[in-house]
Amino acid sequence: MKPKYQVILEDIKSNILSGTYSVGNQIPTESALQEMYQVSRQTVRKAILELANEGFLRSEKGSGTYVSNQFRSKTGGNSNNKTIGVITTYISDYIFPSIIRGIESRLNEDDYSLLLASTNNDVAQEKKALEMMLSFGVDGLIIEPTKSNLYNPNIAYYLTFKEQDVPFIMINAYYEELEVPFFCLDDVQSSYLATKELISNGHTQIGIIAKMDDLQGKYRMKGYIKALGEAKLRFHPEQVLSFYTETKQELSANLKNFLNENRGGLTAIVCYNDEVGLEVVQVCRQLDIPVPGELSIIGQDNSYIAKNANITLTTLTHPQEQMGRDAADWVIKKLQGKKDLRDQTYYQPVLVEGETVRKR
Repeated sequence: MKPKYQVILEDIKSNILSGTYSVGNQIPTESALQEMYQVSRQTVRKAILELANEGFLRSEKGSGTYVSNQFRSKTGGNSNNKTIGVITTYISDYIFPSIIRGIESRLNEDDYSLLLASTNNDVAQEKKALEMMLSFGVDGLIIEPTKSNLYNPNIAYYLTFKEQDVPFIMINAYYEELEVPFFCLDDVQSSYLATKELISNGHTQIGIIAKMDDLQGKYRMKGYIKALGEAKLRFHPEQVLSFYTETKQELSANLKNFLNENRGGLTAIVCYNDEVGLEVVQVCRQLDIPVPGELSIIGQDNSYIAKNANITLTTLTHPQEQMGRDAADWVIKKLQGKKDLRDQTYYQPVLVEGETVRKR
């Protein structure tokens, strides 16, 4: 359990970084903080003293305690060596190393430093990452949103970046509540092309595995429905298997039930991404369902795992390294005062044929 002064310290710091307590404004009095946290005056003073030492607060005798802006200069964020913060949902797997490689290659060209954080697609960890970036005083920020299809409780932090004129851009998705620049794959088109490929191969009973807490999942579902509609094929809710970040670990077991229940009906599946596509292949092997003999499968993102698997997955391209490079280039140009930069970019996917789709 955290010491009581640490809880107070972190709460006040969060309120400062999110803009609830603005620079120059007075924070609640020691008596008010005592009442709020049910602690002694000594505990409150210890928290205030540490925050003052970090440059977050300054005390004026006989007046009160105020929010200081000294923490930005203490961190080195205003030095000549500019630093770009990068927040991704994950770091070490799937398409993320390629995105980060693209960011690094562009930053190195102009001698920018990179400060990296990941959220594991968890809003509490996103909050910590944003607070770290604000405390450090990064000059710009590249963000992959966390659970982008759900309401985000950290919106205030993004507004703080805007108020401080810190340029930031989102990749892979964006928060619909905010007017922000972004670089994204055209996810509607990706799933649309995947579904059309299956339809053109004679499939009429096509399911989808969809992740529903990310904007990509929402738009990939939209592309799937669009292609079915154009082909005048009926949408069957029972042919949809959805999952969330928290239920991903249960996907294999849920897939077994889904495939058993739909066996003899489904002939093809559009998958949220390549990782899910290969999970479907693995479960099919366990259930003795031949791929693509009985079930055709399409992934999305053309990831390294799709290229290195023991079956070549049919998939759609994702501009991983190029997206990272373009995002870094946008932030650098914004810091250099360049105008007329595009605030919205959609990359167009291309089908990559593999061996997991069969003509019926």
